Amino acid sequence: MTSVGLDRNGWVSVPSAARADVAGWYSGAATPGERGTSVVVGHVDDAAGPAVFYPLGSLTRGTRVEVLRDDRRTAVFAVYAVEVFDLRDFPAEQVYADTAEAEIRLITCGGTYSRDRGYEGNVVVFGRLVAVR
Repeated sequence: MTSVGLDRNGWVSVPSAARADVAGWYSGAATPGERGTSVVVGHVDDAAGPAVFYPLGSLTRGTRVEVLRDDRRTAVFAVYAVEVFDLRDFPAEQVYADTAEAEIRLITCGGTYSRDRGYEGNVVVFGRLVAVR
């Protein structure tokens, strides 16, 4: 995992398309496993095929997601929701809002795809911390 910031439009950046196999932790959010909302973004695919977050849309409630942190500890989250949001109506407040407990948002492209416009939505996985080991 690498760290990412905001793009020129104020949205969370994604890792370079040349690194479609790498997820990016938004450095302006909580560290995975710490109190607050951690945001991790990644590509769903690229010209060569599936990328790091290709499986996100198939996750279900209760699925465990493990994030290896910089301190070499692993934060384990349980998925409690998976949503697809249209880019035009993306609920930034709901997705990025700070939380009293340690939570994670995994975000990738999703929804309808067209060659002209790309993906028209985002898949967002919502999870709660269950352990740090």
